[in-house]
Amino acid sequence: MNRAECQKLVDAYLEWLKSGLSIHEVGGACELTTPFLDRHNDHIQVYAVRKNGSILLSDDGYIMSDLRTSGLELNTPKRKLLLESVLNGFGVRVENNQLLVEASPKSLPQRLHSLMQAMLAVNDMFVMAQPNVASFFWEDVKRFLDEHEVRYSPRIKISGKSGFDHGIDFVIPKSKTRPERFLQAINAPSKNNIGAYLWLLNDTREARGQDAEAYAFLNDEEHDVAGEIVEALQAYQVKPALWSHREQYANELAA
Repeated sequence: MNRAECQKLVDAYLEWLKSGLSIHEVGGACELTTPFLDRHNDHIQVYAVRKNGSILLSDDGYIMSDLRTSGLELNTPKRKLLLESVLNGFGVRVENNQLLVEASPKSLPQRLHSLMQAMLAVNDMFVMAQPNVASFFWEDVKRFLDEHEVRYSPRIKISGKSGFDHGIDFVIPKSKTRPERFLQAINAPSKNNIGAYLWLLNDTREARGQDAEAYAFLNDEEHDVAGEIVEALQAYQVKPALWSHREQYANELAA
């Protein structure tokens, strides 16, 4: 492509951007609706207000609120670090659950673009990446065990009678009053992952003895847990520990 053709691409993009922008005055702030879409296919909106000679640009708390509504709290050190690393790349900060940047009249276009890109990046990274969400639930379970001083070994591989190695999220060692306990953090309970866990338990119990107890922490904050999932676990002597009721299991896990 020659320079003239490249310039046509730039002009076309700027025309699309300009035609997709709309402005309204809302409570003393300027509400800017952009052509960029979030994961709900809603248009990203930015709010601008004057502050001490500068222009303060904000998402009015939309992104953080949307994450919480989706069941994802950014309340662990790893999550906060990941959020900060994304925002720092755009020069954006979090204040009172709002994504914010300050701009001068001269830097306004670039700062506005940076805020929009940060909003899209945070939305995609934390909500759309399901492996991250699953990893976050494992961290939530780990944090719960730490808070209640439960002794455990994380992510242990155990050989079963079949000769296969199985990964178990947490193994709680035998104590004077309780046998060895296996605990699996299952972010999205389904027939497939529950069936795999039950086979894992059957294979390792035959190799290590039948007295080991088993738990499955089920994330019922993301989705409802089907009754058949609970029944299947109970049929194989596995305690289905709903995450919303986790406190009732703290003492027996710490024993």
